Amino acid sequence: MKKQFLVFVTIAAMLANFVSCSSDDDNSDAESKGISSSDVQSQSEESVSSEGTMQESSALELDNPNATPEAVQLYEYLCEMYRQGIISGQQESTWMGSEQYEFDYIYEQTGKYPAIRGLDYMNDDFEGVNRRAAEWHEKGGIVTICWHCGSDFSGSWAESLDTSISDWDKAFTEGTDEYETLIAGMDKGAQALLKLQELDIPVIWRPFHELDGGWFWWGKGGAENFKKLWCLMYDRYTNHWGLNNLIWTLGYSGNGRGYDNWYPGDEYVDIAGADSYSDGANAHLYDEVEDVVGSELPICFHECGRIPTVDQLESGDTDWVWFMTWHTEYITDHNDTDDLNEIYNHEYVITLDELPAWN
Repeated sequence: MKKQFLVFVTIAAMLANFVSCSSDDDNSDAESKGISSSDVQSQSEESVSSEGTMQESSALELDNPNATPEAVQLYEYLCEMYRQGIISGQQESTWMGSEQYEFDYIYEQTGKYPAIRGLDYMNDDFEGVNRRAAEWHEKGGIVTICWHCGSDFSGSWAESLDTSISDWDKAFTEGTDEYETLIAGMDKGAQALLKLQELDIPVIWRPFHELDGGWFWWGKGGAENFKKLWCLMYDRYTNHWGLNNLIWTLGYSGNGRGYDNWYPGDEYVDIAGADSYSDGANAHLYDEVEDVVGSELPICFHECGRIPTVDQLESGDTDWVWFMTWHTEYITDHNDTDDLNEIYNHEYVITLDELPAWN
């Protein structure tokens, strides 16, 4: 089926309100209330399986019942495209002489732009990220944001690797200095995301990525502490700050093992995925994620180096809902230009110009 036809069908389904929701770098990238540790522990242990069914004319519901119309519309689109095509994505850099470095390169090679722009709140670049997110949204694109930072939510990639939380129990206990430090840092991101919500911009929110890798501070405390951390952020952002424009995306590393131990629960995750900087479709990672979240929740290839070709995706029997190539040399040096042109112009791959006109 031609992807242009699929996009048309999706738009028609959205406008006719046919979409109904039922409740419910490998090591190369070696991010009213808070809730108490007991609250988070009980939440992380109460994983409820989704009972919705994924069909061509329906989509799962976002976990947040107060999700904004824009977030609902984007999530419906992602669910509609799952297994129908793969949405193209590209992580940005801002230090290569142009904020459009990767995007200009892709356009020069293919005549196309990616549908998804990946951004990063690292170095507290909240204003710059939000400006570029708004500009991409204005072009009709999809925004996803991650956050490389230290354990106090400041700094960047180096701090995400080199810092840690010395006492996780205290960090999850209200009233302690450790808890207050954790919450104060976490709230910086919430305040930035609120500004995007005020602009009616939905965000694919991808915090604490490569959680199971063990190299970032958020994974160094082990699976149980990570699940508490994820649930704490989810509750803080959703219930305290009223952030209703987020699509919560859990991004595993390329380890490909033990994913189930790190899963916070269906009620805290809207999309799950894995990343890999190894060539090919990485079907084993797709299968590992599917074993955890089931066949309904969309599964994304949330970071990659060399983009898998459509032939590799088809032969690998994978249904990644999107791919997102990492920045700088990962797109320019790790992808053959002929392959890049073929991928971005293939009918299965959805680019910026083929996204629906968002309401």
